[in-house]
Amino acid sequence: MNIQVLPDHKLSSVAPLKPCNVEKKEVELILVKDQNGVQYTSSTIMPTPSTHGTPCTAEEQAERETWGKKIDFLLSVIGFAVDLANVWRFPYLCYKNGGGAFLIPYILFLVIAGMPLFYMELALGQYNREGAATVWKICPVFKGVGYTVIIIALYVGFYYNVIIAWSLYYLFSSMTSELPWLHCGNAWNSPNCTDPKLLNGSFLGNGTSYAKYKMTPAAEFYERGVLHLHESRGIQDLGMPRWELVLCLVAVVFLLYFSLWKGVKSSGKVVYITATMPYVVLFVLLIRGITLPGAMDGIRAYLHIDFKQLNDPKVWIDAATQIFYSLGAGFGVLIAFASYNKFDNNCYRDAILTSTVNCVTSFFSGFAIFSVLGYMAYKHGVRIEDVATEGAGLVFIIYPEAISTLPGSTFWAIVFFIMLLTLGIDSSMGGMEAVITGLSDDFKILKRNRKLFTFATAFGTFLVALFCITNGGIYVLTLLDNYAAGTSILFGVLIEAIGVSWFYGVDRFSEDIERMMGFKPGLYWRLCWKFVSPTFLLVVVIASIVTSTGLSYDDYVFPSWSNVIGWGVALSSMMFVPIYAIYKFLSMPGTFKQRIAYCITPEHEHHLVAEGATIRQFTLKHWLAI
Repeated sequence: MNIQVLPDHKLSSVAPLKPCNVEKKEVELILVKDQNGVQYTSSTIMPTPSTHGTPCTAEEQAERETWGKKIDFLLSVIGFAVDLANVWRFPYLCYKNGGGAFLIPYILFLVIAGMPLFYMELALGQYNREGAATVWKICPVFKGVGYTVIIIALYVGFYYNVIIAWSLYYLFSSMTSELPWLHCGNAWNSPNCTDPKLLNGSFLGNGTSYAKYKMTPAAEFYERGVLHLHESRGIQDLGMPRWELVLCLVAVVFLLYFSLWKGVKSSGKVVYITATMPYVVLFVLLIRGITLPGAMDGIRAYLHIDFKQLNDPKVWIDAATQIFYSLGAGFGVLIAFASYNKFDNNCYRDAILTSTVNCVTSFFSGFAIFSVLGYMAYKHGVRIEDVATEGAGLVFIIYPEAISTLPGSTFWAIVFFIMLLTLGIDSSMGGMEAVITGLSDDFKILKRNRKLFTFATAFGTFLVALFCITNGGIYVLTLLDNYAAGTSILFGVLIEAIGVSWFYGVDRFSEDIERMMGFKPGLYWRLCWKFVSPTFLLVVVIASIVTSTGLSYDDYVFPSWSNVIGWGVALSSMMFVPIYAIYKFLSMPGTFKQRIAYCITPEHEHHLVAEGATIRQFTLKHWLAI
């Protein structure tokens, strides 16, 4: 055997090779040895026949596709993490929960849980170069959680694309000399429609928030002109899909398909526009916003500091859930994106950079939002809290109404809805890529037919999304938004963190990172992965279940059967964890102990189980290692 010394960074020539069977992987590991601290490898690798007697194909030995440029990956991750929630949720949460004081729990959870989980997923995907399901060759019994996050990403695509379609509809509707939600008197307006100029604190009366007043032209355009909500009696009365929204949804799905059909080579170029445009628009909107009367009152309200709010546990729960959902860990997207990185890419630096950019964006967007809310409060003579709101009510009612009163309103409306469109598109691209990569890595026939599979995935999300663009579609969307990626995604990431940190082992995971980048993660990261992050996730899972209440949309309370369906949707993804674990155990050969060993031992070590060697997971040293 010819032996040559390789420096650490050259190990990437061995480690990322994809095994086509167990034996091939065993050969790889035998060839990489450590003698007196020096890494050695063979200059040649001889493939061995698989257990099924089939040799490796040329396709199986082919190198995995990689990002065209490093910036493609960074923009894709930032584009996925920075989504609509950064604009329509964080600013309001910050304002509601003590202003500047809210940043204390928010930054705390970012440092002890958000960044560690973000880093863990990037490293996991990059080292193993697999999607969310097949990455669990490191601990086969946990493969079910890979399917869980893939299913959740698919569910989110069902309704998230609808919100993008709304943005597109608003964009087209804005291309007029006078915005359609400026006045009453349109075909969709009710007899009770009230001119906003007549609305002030005295008109509304005590206890009525301007943000909740549904008789303004902007509110009626959204609920009656776009959603046709007045034609539905509830979730049991959906009606037919609206043809205008169907066309918008078709456009969104086609845009997603042609962005993803060629893999990261095509999607990596699309994000040059979709990931950067929101920053340009936010900056332009901020400059315009701070010139409006009352803008400074809105910004002062946004930044006010109320430390007493920190005594409320709900503030801490809000901070924990926001940091988790904002960074996007657990959807399989970060694993999928990182799997296309070069083996020696510095994913540690990427994790710090992209998670920080995401959180700074959330904070920055608050200035653009609250400068306009301050203007609205000034214009109608009401308090900031009367116009402050979150979600669709903010970006489809309050903000468009404010824009409609400005000189050059058509321009500002087009700019704003282009921002919403780009915020949504790259996040939706990330979710769909997680599904495509995760399943095509597991089922090679899908990888060989990626274009067809991408089309089938996009078309499938389109068909289900049709239920969300009916007259009562907002009720379906609300149900999916609450249950499809609520407790289930928290549960998925909790299991993922336990699988990596405890069963695979933080020490072994750290060694994998060292092989890639030449240095081990510090003690801080290892402690977070093993103890802090799982504890954080467990607390958030429990809190989400305890604080769960029946669904409602404004004054409409969902029937109890719809909540049962909602929990059924949530459980439909979570059940993959126990079902696959049972299946894996039953499909393994040998005694009870050997089956357990096969389930929790990395696939490349299965030969040790067959030989009766001591398995590291059966030793106390493994569980105490950090």
